[in-house]
Amino acid sequence: MDRAIAPRGDRLVVVGGRVLSAGGLVDADVLIEDGRIRAVASEVPRRGRVLDAEGCVVAPGLVDLQINGGFGHDFTSDPASIWAVGALLPSFGVTAFLPTIITAAEGAVDGARSALAAGPPVGYAGAQPLGLHLEGPAISPRRRGTHDRRFLREPRAEWAREWDPDRHVRMVTLAPELPGALPLIAALGAAGVVVAVGHTDASYDQTREAIEAGATAATHVFNAMPPLHHRRPGAVGAVLTASEVTVGTIVDGIHLHPAIVRLVWEMKGPDRFVLVTDAVAVMGSSPGTYRLGGIEVTATEDGPRNPDGGLAGSALTLDEAIRNLVEFTGCSIAEAIAAASTNPARLVGDRHRGTVAIGARGDLVVLDAELRVRATVVGGDVVDADPRSGAGSPPVP
Repeated sequence: MDRAIAPRGDRLVVVGGRVLSAGGLVDADVLIEDGRIRAVASEVPRRGRVLDAEGCVVAPGLVDLQINGGFGHDFTSDPASIWAVGALLPSFGVTAFLPTIITAAEGAVDGARSALAAGPPVGYAGAQPLGLHLEGPAISPRRRGTHDRRFLREPRAEWAREWDPDRHVRMVTLAPELPGALPLIAALGAAGVVVAVGHTDASYDQTREAIEAGATAATHVFNAMPPLHHRRPGAVGAVLTASEVTVGTIVDGIHLHPAIVRLVWEMKGPDRFVLVTDAVAVMGSSPGTYRLGGIEVTATEDGPRNPDGGLAGSALTLDEAIRNLVEFTGCSIAEAIAAASTNPARLVGDRHRGTVAIGARGDLVVLDAELRVRATVVGGDVVDADPRSGAGSPPVP
């Protein structure tokens, strides 16, 4: 998928910022050449293009592993819109994402795979799709949320042959209590697909069996799962207490109370906590009615809602989630940014993203003191900049 960005071959030097590296925040310049980071040093010669990041944090580009659409577009019903949304995501610091396809009629997954296989439009310079996140159709009817009941399916063995990273499937969410789920989890995991427990009515023991079979993640923890009970810990108890499981968390102040965010953070953070948006078409759009798959969704002050009044994804942006995480938990800026960059990249096995280090992709986000996006760099090209800030000034010769 990296072919979508064609580095221009010239240099970009990001200067004057505090760089978030493995050692924490350090004063350094970052040199990007041919789409890769070539140096992180106290001073880099300012030849070629220069981006001034004085007073800002220079961090790895953000990675959203669960996003259903945005800017008026829905990936499930209109998979070609993946590129339109991707072109705009850098405005929120996102440089890579997993377009998420929810439960839908036969052909929806193939349509999304075809959109990725066809590649981006000429001149595309947006966030990079890393493959698909298939949320369903093997989910619990009792915990389906805004998934069309008509298209729910029990796990099929052939999916293990049809879904793999080479065929643009990077992550699958399923309910482990369904017949045939455990062998499918094992087969998908062996093929390099991240399997997440989600939209499930599973017991603690059933969820533990899924983890032992190879599930390594949980989708929007607490949501679309049985409530945590002190004698029936269920899926929530299983994923929170399993050290090998990474939990996706929607930190918008609506899906989870701030106290629950703190609970999840204290149990899973800072390495097994991933910020996701679960954003739908309303994200980045004006109030109105949109679609999520085949379901009508209405934007309200209390989040997008389906016709039954239930939550239907979010209008959250990933940079906002970072700010909320700091506010709700008191975690460090470095930890919050890692939850939206380093941790998701690690979960999907992408060694070239989520870090500011020599050899990594030249994907960066520049954040001001209030953690607001001032510039985004994808593959060494500045693809979003806020002219109100010096850090967002267009690169100059």
